[in-house]
Amino acid sequence: MRIAITGAEGFIGRNLDVRLGEAGYTDIARIVRGTSREELPSRLADVNIVFHLAGVNRPADPAEFTTGNADFTAELCDVLAGMANPPRIVVSSSTQAALDNPYGQSKRRAEEIVEAYGARTGASIHIFRLTNVFGKWSRPNYNSAVATFCHNIAHGLSITIDDPAAPLRLVYVDDVIEAFLALARDGAAPGGFVEAAPVYETTVGAVANMIRSFAASRDDLTTPPVGTGLARALHATYLSFLAPVAFTYTVPVHTDPRGSFVEMLKTRDSGQFSYFTAHPGITRGEHYHHSKTEKFLVIKGTASFGFRQIVTGDTFELVTRGGDATIVETIPGWAHNVTNIGDDELIVMLWANEIFDRSRPDTIAAKVKP
Repeated sequence: MRIAITGAEGFIGRNLDVRLGEAGYTDIARIVRGTSREELPSRLADVNIVFHLAGVNRPADPAEFTTGNADFTAELCDVLAGMANPPRIVVSSSTQAALDNPYGQSKRRAEEIVEAYGARTGASIHIFRLTNVFGKWSRPNYNSAVATFCHNIAHGLSITIDDPAAPLRLVYVDDVIEAFLALARDGAAPGGFVEAAPVYETTVGAVANMIRSFAASRDDLTTPPVGTGLARALHATYLSFLAPVAFTYTVPVHTDPRGSFVEMLKTRDSGQFSYFTAHPGITRGEHYHHSKTEKFLVIKGTASFGFRQIVTGDTFELVTRGGDATIVETIPGWAHNVTNIGDDELIVMLWANEIFDRSRPDTIAAKVKP
């Protein structure tokens, strides 16, 4: 399959180009800002599907809306209509095509031109009226408020919000690309208007606060939930705006004669991750919990884990080593300790199901061997 992308160097175009390559599509005709009108017929020769993503969003002169959106679409469709086998065309339009403003009018006119192309050639057309698209490689002060917020907060700059309660509809670029790829794979997909989903309904203030929380997590070590939905997409977008010098950050290291203890990451509802070290012969722990639970994983060295049921006095001991990939759990009501019984430094990864609260630590001193 031969595929053409107009606006191949733009925000959505770059994401699509990469994903097409990952999917095994290698014959790509890339139409960029510097491509002359005379080059279009040769660039578009023998294409099977065109992703028409080129357009003008924020011109210095409003007249460029017409030339960049409607007029270029007309030129493109004229070239495609003159081909022996007019290809399918997928268009990234805008929800503003339903509005009476210069940008919206130009996008609606572009839609009409594409619809006319489909009617006269019989080629399938697919029109996406996209709302605010965000994601990696978007441009601040151009593509969306999300891009501006992410860029500014990632670089320590201020952001301006006139109305935090203003509604905001967002769609993530990866979801848009998934919808595009589905059309590339399915040559029999019905034409017409197509939606990219999900569309996230939120507010300007909520988005800004979420992005601020990503930046703050490096200071308080507490990450918001970023595994699904809008938070996942915004988190990925925010990180994509970090400068390379900001790819790393340090966390506090608490050191005493036994070794070191480092908190790596805290979550709001699923506990925290840490690691500790212990010198040969050192024992750590010697306490029990009523409700708190923990999981230990020895990364390096040899550890003896001791347990004592605080009421019955029953005891249990086990040994695990780095490389065993053995998880050891602490059990409520059982005193426990960890002893480095090897000759090298012991390094242990630790997950606790809750963030440590000094006012209610649920950690009661008790030796395994009184």
